[in-house]
Amino acid sequence: MQYVLVSACLLGEPVRYNGQGKESGHPVLAQWRTEGRVVAVCPEVAGGLPTPRPPAEIRAGLGGLAVLRGEAPVLAKEGSDVTLAFVHGAEQALALARSKGIQLAVLKEGSPSCGSGYIYDGSYSGTRVVEQGVTAACLQAAGIAVFSELQWDEAAAYLANLG
Repeated sequence: MQYVLVSACLLGEPVRYNGQGKESGHPVLAQWRTEGRVVAVCPEVAGGLPTPRPPAEIRAGLGGLAVLRGEAPVLAKEGSDVTLAFVHGAEQALALARSKGIQLAVLKEGSPSCGSGYIYDGSYSGTRVVEQGVTAACLQAAGIAVFSELQWDEAAAYLANLG
């Protein structure tokens, strides 16, 4: 069976920075849960960050690849550097995916870890930039297809093509 890595917050787990979940009621996710395909991950918690925690953004909106290359930090709103926790969490997510042979992930859009289509620009102004979070970039660089919770149907089509 092909497993799918899914952001734990999308499953309703209260792991987001504000201590909340962001449960998705999409029928594709419901079907995958029924089939036992879903493998939950919260890279920020896996990286050692508490829940709740201060919001964090990648400085200058440079994106997850820049963080992984050591070219940009992830900073919490109050100024602390949480880069190592984000990188460690991404590594943990990749290790989990590899251990289960996972080729597909559906992650929470906008997150500095999980965003695949956009993240926030590091100014805490709500300004979006077209970049990936640290975990999304790490997984994609390793050949794992990454979708957001806005792309359930596309993710289901991708899974169907995996056979």
